Amino acid sequence: MLNDRARILLKTLVERYISEGEPVGSRTLSKHAGLDLSPASIRNIMADLEDMGFVTSPHTSAGRVPTPRGYRFFVDTLLTVRPLDPRAFSQLESSLTASDPQHLMTAASTLLSDLSQFAGLVMTPRRSPAFRQIEFLSLSDKRILLIIVTMEGEVENRVILTDKPYSASALTEAANFFNQNFAGHSFDQVRSKLRDELGRMRDDITRLMAAAVDAGSQAHESSQENMVVSGSRKLLDVQELSSNMGNLRRLFDAFEQKTGLLQLLDQSRTAAGVQIFIGGESELLPLDECSLVTAPYSVDGQVVGTLGVVGPTRMAYERVVPIVDVTAKLLSSALSHH
Repeated sequence: MLNDRARILLKTLVERYISEGEPVGSRTLSKHAGLDLSPASIRNIMADLEDMGFVTSPHTSAGRVPTPRGYRFFVDTLLTVRPLDPRAFSQLESSLTASDPQHLMTAASTLLSDLSQFAGLVMTPRRSPAFRQIEFLSLSDKRILLIIVTMEGEVENRVILTDKPYSASALTEAANFFNQNFAGHSFDQVRSKLRDELGRMRDDITRLMAAAVDAGSQAHESSQENMVVSGSRKLLDVQELSSNMGNLRRLFDAFEQKTGLLQLLDQSRTAAGVQIFIGGESELLPLDECSLVTAPYSVDGQVVGTLGVVGPTRMAYERVVPIVDVTAKLLSSALSHH
């Protein structure tokens, strides 16, 4: 889509704008891009980039700034990530050692904020506690009550809607199978084990089993979903965020309500490695001037949550990406050895 010269100029423009915060003019570009181009050639290429929606000219200035589309192209194809500074690495390593999981979540979000100087977020793991036993009780033709007794003796009820009626003996058979084979496991663990077993069972019972596992998992997800936020006040020091009180209020509302941010963090659970969300692209991020850099973390190889940094779109991605990446890896390691 862009030739080499246009790519180099766009990369130089985004990097200069991130480091200096001022619109970037042709003279600065010709000085820093390392290209043997006349000012007129640079102006022509910049006009093309503007037509394509990668940069825009603030009306008060001769220079240009990146648009959300320009940032997206930059982070996807032009970004050169630096290795994490050794001092930051040792700070992370010494703080994220095996200890109580809740303490680790808080430590991780504080470290993300301290190292990035923006807000650090950690979506806490979805707890799916082990159950001691379950029972099925028919409420009407196609409504079944799932009764879950946890290992701690707590009782939870969920209603399952089925596509056909089940006899009392079929419900007893299904509950007995669950309790004999899976008592002491969480519903998430049952889900993977069940796949192997279902081939050997009657089709109508397998559908009931799958519905029970989904209902059992959701019973805990809805009550356990949470997020630890650290350093949101640091965003008051970011000029492009603090200059507009209405924008800042929307951002703090997002931290307060958490739903949109949790949805974004949840989306990145399935991603391999670091993901970058640029404000203008997502309805879930409240501001165009905002970006979220995320990475999933795991326990014993299974992804359980996501962490990240919220900051201005004009952030030093080459520095923030490794902070998020390494924090996720060290948190995974600490939780797995807990």
